[in-house]
Amino acid sequence: MSVHLLLIDPQNDFCDQPGAALPVAGATADLQRVAQLIARLGERLAAIHVTLDTHQPLDIAHPVWWRDAAGNPPAPFTVITANEVHAGIWLARDPAQQAASVAYVDALAASGKYQLVIWPEHCLAGSPGHAVQPDVLAALHNWSRSQLKTVNFVSKGMNPRTEHYSAIQAEVPDPQDAATRPDDAWLAQLAQADTLLIAGEALSHCVASTVRDLAAQLPDRIDRFVLLTDCSSPVAGFEALGKAFVAEVANQGMTLATSDNLAVGTISAA
Repeated sequence: MSVHLLLIDPQNDFCDQPGAALPVAGATADLQRVAQLIARLGERLAAIHVTLDTHQPLDIAHPVWWRDAAGNPPAPFTVITANEVHAGIWLARDPAQQAASVAYVDALAASGKYQLVIWPEHCLAGSPGHAVQPDVLAALHNWSRSQLKTVNFVSKGMNPRTEHYSAIQAEVPDPQDAATRPDDAWLAQLAQADTLLIAGEALSHCVASTVRDLAAQLPDRIDRFVLLTDCSSPVAGFEALGKAFVAEVANQGMTLATSDNLAVGTISAA
């Protein structure tokens, strides 16, 4: 049996610890359980895929992109609607990006998934917050040394003109940027898994978006997906989104399990 682990954004900036830019309650404990699982499963993991949220300060979902009529940036966690942008309540700080910004919020509204949320600057490339949580990083390195395999790190979010919750594709893919569209080679790797274990942060956003897009790309594989429910937590204030996502994928045939009670084929937590 080929077992893969898909670990979504296990980064310091999402951990509930001092200095984190966007802490998710429970994330540190979630990721420590993931680290223990990696150590326990060892050679039974044929592959490990780790996605990394990767941004720069200038990003359409960061405060510096926008201004109000008085020139003030939006506070973190402000929701910017398409109607507000059309009304001039919010403007792109760079006039050259105004038309593209209007088109972007219109496309978001049309998709019906998320509205534009302004997040604190987080997971900035090269920063300590971008790094993998230490327990997970140690477990990944130990697995690599013991199994003589490399971890497949997948970056997402470097295009400043679109959000990239999902590791599969951006919220609004950029026709000029292949990194915002599905990677067929990576999807083919994931499709080879007899069991795909899924964990990471945050349940309400990047985990939910990645799994939904993965299910859309591999509709005949969702019964092979296993969501580790004790290894993922929602962003505060978005708990309902997380619960709705879990119910949705369970209804679609995805397996729900906990890291200490995992029994999928030949895998056991014992």
